[in-house]
Parts: sequence; C-alpha cells; structure tokens
Amino acid sequence: MIRTQISLDKHDYELVKREAKAMGISVAEFVRRTIRLGLPARSQAPWMRYAGLVESGNPNSSQTVDEIVYGSKD
Repeated sequence: MIRTQISLDKHDYELVKREAKAMGISVAEFVRRTIRLGLPARSQAPWMRYAGLVESGNPNSSQTVDEIVYGSKD
C-alpha cells in the first residue's frame, strides 16, 4: 500500500469523520472506499459503469434493445 496525504476543509473532514464512524471504519478506509466508487471497474469497459441506469418502462426492453436505443424500424 502506498501512503499519501490529502487536505480537506474543516467541514468536509467533519462529514467524513462522521460517516466513517457511523460505518465503523477508519477515515482512511472511508476515503479508500469512496475513491474506489469513483473509479471505473478494472475489468469493464468505461461505459459499463452506466449500465442499468436508464429504465425504459418496458419489461421486455432487453429483448428489443436495438429498437429502444435506435428507434423503431420504418
């Protein structure tokens, strides 16, 4: 593990400390987890982090994905 140093303003530090305490983890572990959430997954294409964020309202959308993305055929 590589040690690094960051600077936070007082308000942000207090929020981080409060969240870490509520989760039962250290501030350092909270920061590591938060950074991991912001980074793209290593094994996935960058666009995959957005998969599943949009709902079409159509329960059969996985079967008609081209029609949903590109529109219906004329």
